[in-house]
Amino acid sequence: MAVVISALSMTNIYAADLSVPTHSSLEVQADPALTKLLPVNITQRGYVVAATNPNTPPTTFFEKDNRTLAGREIDVMNAIGERLGLKVQWRDSGGFDNIIPGLMTGRYDVALSNINATKTRLKLVDFVSYYDASRLGVISLKSSNIAPFTSFDALCGQTVGAGAGTTQITRLETAGKQCQAEGKKTIQVAVFPDRPSGVQAVVSGRVPLFIGPYEGLTWQVKQIEPATISGVLTVDDAPVSIALPKNSALEPAIQAALNSLIKDGSYQKILDHWGIGFGAVKQSLRNEEIFQ
Repeated sequence: MAVVISALSMTNIYAADLSVPTHSSLEVQADPALTKLLPVNITQRGYVVAATNPNTPPTTFFEKDNRTLAGREIDVMNAIGERLGLKVQWRDSGGFDNIIPGLMTGRYDVALSNINATKTRLKLVDFVSYYDASRLGVISLKSSNIAPFTSFDALCGQTVGAGAGTTQITRLETAGKQCQAEGKKTIQVAVFPDRPSGVQAVVSGRVPLFIGPYEGLTWQVKQIEPATISGVLTVDDAPVSIALPKNSALEPAIQAALNSLIKDGSYQKILDHWGIGFGAVKQSLRNEEIFQ
């Protein structure tokens, strides 16, 4: 059973609805042929509302001014918007767990926040895939002298932190059951509001380990001298995807724009800028296609 170490803060609805400025690493040109795929109401409006949960580089984060968003998610969606001739108005969702409800109620048109497409989530929202996140990292203190590992077996009997609402919680719980089936101690899962708070818990000694996206944790350990990546786990996860309300009329246009960016190399430039080109997908897929 998951143990909640730090409670999620209450969402400030007013603040979450404010448009947040962004900084992109790459600009692209619009394609008139693709703009024709947009639903009429979006064309008339001239923008889409995108939600995210600012976490850590290189996914989405606030720059030093603490108000401008940057990162992989920002670059990808802003480039899609430019290719479609649309502006993207960004919202800070106030927490990962607020994103899917926000899509379902129509507050957001799209959301990008390191969201893995899953069949369970597909019952609630739709997906357009854009990043291979099959590599997870497990962070620890260097002083712990934990031997490098590549299997969940190494976590049996350990307390491991994970971010609230993430697929890492389910993976740890499943691995814990396997530990028990093999006569070993289960994995104790400590849930944190987000990745930074989980990493800080490792640094302060509150938990020995924290699991999360490999690209994000490797970025953080470069900034935090006492920390290191002890585990690198390869999982068969569906790609990180753009989430949209069910049956959104925006889906064909967003998928086509993303595949256009993949084809002309703009997409790869974005990922390479953030040092995560290893996660590039060759094609963006949609909904059930993702799981085939």
